[in-house]
Amino acid sequence: MIYSKRIKTTMCLAATITAFLTVDFNIVDAVSLSTEKGIAGIAVSLDKFYNANNDTTLASVNVQTDAEVNTLNALSLNTGITEEATTFEVPVVEEEAAAKEIVVEEQVEEKVEETSQYDNTGISIADNYVNIRKEANTDSKVLGKLYKGSAATIIKRDGEWVKIKSGKVTGYINSEFLAIGFDAEELVDKYATKLATVNTTTLKVRKAKSIESECLTMIPEGEVYEVIKEYDKWVKISIDDNEEDSLKGYVSKDFVNIDVEFKKAISIKEEQEQLEREEAARKAEQEQLQRLQNQSRSNNTSSSKSNTSSRNNSSNKPSNTGKSVTIADDPKGSGSGSEIASYALKFVGNPYVYGGTSLTNGTDCSGFTQAVYRSYGYSIPRDSRSQAAGAGKKVDLGSLRAGDLVFYTGSSGSVNHVALYIGGGQVVHASSPRTGIKVSKVNYRSPYMARRVIN
Repeated sequence: MIYSKRIKTTMCLAATITAFLTVDFNIVDAVSLSTEKGIAGIAVSLDKFYNANNDTTLASVNVQTDAEVNTLNALSLNTGITEEATTFEVPVVEEEAAAKEIVVEEQVEEKVEETSQYDNTGISIADNYVNIRKEANTDSKVLGKLYKGSAATIIKRDGEWVKIKSGKVTGYINSEFLAIGFDAEELVDKYATKLATVNTTTLKVRKAKSIESECLTMIPEGEVYEVIKEYDKWVKISIDDNEEDSLKGYVSKDFVNIDVEFKKAISIKEEQEQLEREEAARKAEQEQLQRLQNQSRSNNTSSSKSNTSSRNNSSNKPSNTGKSVTIADDPKGSGSGSEIASYALKFVGNPYVYGGTSLTNGTDCSGFTQAVYRSYGYSIPRDSRSQAAGAGKKVDLGSLRAGDLVFYTGSSGSVNHVALYIGGGQVVHASSPRTGIKVSKVNYRSPYMARRVIN
């Protein structure tokens, strides 16, 4: 079905008609020109007035002038059209309107605000620590402490305060004590530690970034090591950073998971428990040293009585040599390997200090084993290489017992680290400044040899 619709339009200037006449007139067979009522005019039969693709079906179009208008004499195809009002009758197909609305969308470049991956992370910039409170005010109860450089996840913002979660603590901190977003990003390298966790059964640590490079040691699944530097396909890690010949090497990125770790908040309860552990360690050390002194005095007393008795007996009997007999103190200590292992575990969490020998204030790996054995009256050399050479007797790594010393080599191939076996495939050792005294798997790196001090 076809019907007509009247549309008024004003055509201005010669350029308008010129543009109109550019319509493809190859379809002239479908066009008829005529005059109506003796008035000069143009009748054009087209299927549509205009189509951008010039590919539409022709339809009948009637174009006629208004009968009352006598000023169309100025209209000429050669000279253009003066500004006149002309009425067009445009046919419309019922199923599809002939005139299509063309919408031009203005493309506005939307400015995207830059965001940081640390927008929801706050790093403490307090001089020492900032209190975490139960409510967003300074009169509220203190739940914990966020020490300088420690990080927290921001849950929500409440004016000048932010609600955070860090470790086992959830509470409020004044935002002036936190670096957030891009400010936090600038502190990541300073306060965060990148850690690589082994995700394969056994992983080789290479001397260089190549599978053809020398294997320095083997590390087991689940163990965690500090990342020194990342490369495209390799990661340089630190196995132990505790001696001059510390072990560092390269592992494939395909076999480790890398995470960024910050120190976390400590709750008031955790802080109290830590203080109690430290005090218990000091007390255990003092009590063991006191027992050792008492035992030493007892041994000296027994030795003195034995010497006196020997002299008395010898006074009644002539001596073949004319010389007195001296009985030396037994140089061996007391306590089983299991007792020594249990004692060593009391100091887990205490600090690592290179060159130190204090179980409570800081020690290095060999200082740790020496101090533990000294507390039971055993004397072993000071450094790990000397202990490997002369402490007790060598035993097979497959026959370890609690209290045995386990040795490891550095990048040079020489012994550079010692740990104390505690049973169950684990050792306790002063590992590094980052971790302090800790428990690890005995094969957290390839063990080199073992020695037994207690028979």
